[in-house]
Amino acid sequence: MTTDSNFADWFPHPSPDGKWLVFLSFDKSVKGHPANQNVTLRLVPLGGGKPKVIATLFGGQGTINVPSWSPDSSQIAFVSYRHVLP
Repeated sequence: MTTDSNFADWFPHPSPDGKWLVFLSFDKSVKGHPANQNVTLRLVPLGGGKPKVIATLFGGQGTINVPSWSPDSSQIAFVSYRHVLP
């Protein structure tokens, strides 16, 4: 999705209005799209431009697997969690 070799990008979701693309970026050392990773939620204009970080969270597979935009393209839903030791 981007040409930045510092990230492994996954799960692109275009906004309903066709103006934006939100996606997850893992560190380049992460292979595939596993759960339980530090990830960055980034936003880029579909017309081109530099991605903007909108959240840094703990998640991975399942964080934004389904269409996550509000119908008016003003909000994005995502899941973040932490491990709790027993």
